[in-house]
Amino acid sequence: MGEEINNDRRHFLGTALMTVAARRFGLASLANMPINELSGGDGIMTVPSGRSSFDSLKQIDAGVLNVGYAEAGAASGPPVILLHGWPYDIHAFVDVAPILAAKGYRVIMPYLRGSGTTRFLSNETLRNGEQAAIAVDTIALMDALKIQKAIVAGFDWGSRTAGIMAALWPERVKALVAVSGYISVNLVANQQPLPPKAELGWWYQYYFATERGVLGYTKNTYDFNKLIWQLASPKWKFDDATYDRTAQSFNNPDHVKIVIHNYRWRLSLADGEAKYSALEQRIFTRPVITVPSITIASDFDGAAADGKGYADRFTGKYSHRVLNDIGHNVPQEAPKAFAQAVIDVDSY
Repeated sequence: MGEEINNDRRHFLGTALMTVAARRFGLASLANMPINELSGGDGIMTVPSGRSSFDSLKQIDAGVLNVGYAEAGAASGPPVILLHGWPYDIHAFVDVAPILAAKGYRVIMPYLRGSGTTRFLSNETLRNGEQAAIAVDTIALMDALKIQKAIVAGFDWGSRTAGIMAALWPERVKALVAVSGYISVNLVANQQPLPPKAELGWWYQYYFATERGVLGYTKNTYDFNKLIWQLASPKWKFDDATYDRTAQSFNNPDHVKIVIHNYRWRLSLADGEAKYSALEQRIFTRPVITVPSITIASDFDGAAADGKGYADRFTGKYSHRVLNDIGHNVPQEAPKAFAQAVIDVDSY
């Protein structure tokens, strides 16, 4: 899950779709409809039943990975890359994608390393979950798809990745939407202890630091991640079918290794790779983000929801939005609001 900004926040812990939509409304009419007509109340899309998944996935070699991804919208449209986190997958954007596709965007939703159909090209590659590696993965995907510049939006690990891309490669990022704001990790700062109540919110990180935790997560991945969903989004009444759709992505053979390495690396209990160390040193300085940006906070962010703790990291055109009664999985809980942020930031 995402790196919380302050102590109060931690208590929460915690072109398939376009085709479906076009069949009901027609592409031209969808493109001209206001977004409030494309989505129903409480962020639920009024799209025909049957959009429970993506009709097909694509695969492409990119960097050290063969990346699985879903795509929606016209191939000639302005590209938008949507990045998920843990323990989520590309289905977090299943209701966001048709809104953006209807507005003319080319929407690309990759499985991060260790998730879904994404695989490492070599058995020798370290199963590394550090933040710089995942950002480099996404740049490599853009190169493979011949995308020079894209709007990048994400939540949890995906928000961190999108923010790092915007900070380190602003020439590749047209605009940014980042749930929970500026959440890159500084390993030195991350060694500082928190008050007991705040530390409680990180229980799963300490669990993962033990061999018991590795065994427990390996044996109980399904139930463990469902609990995280419930704790991180206590007001979201998702059903078993919704969770099961995403849970399939946890069957990736590298899933456990990537998750464990990510959290152990954050606690300085696991080394990263030397090839990423220069990038990590730049990230640790909290570089400013100059590209147009919108940050989104929710109930999950607690007292940090006002965004004041990271507002100074955004020096380009910038705005901050707060979503009440929404948990951590913003694109799935409030797809209309998330999609609107992408549309709005494109005009900044």
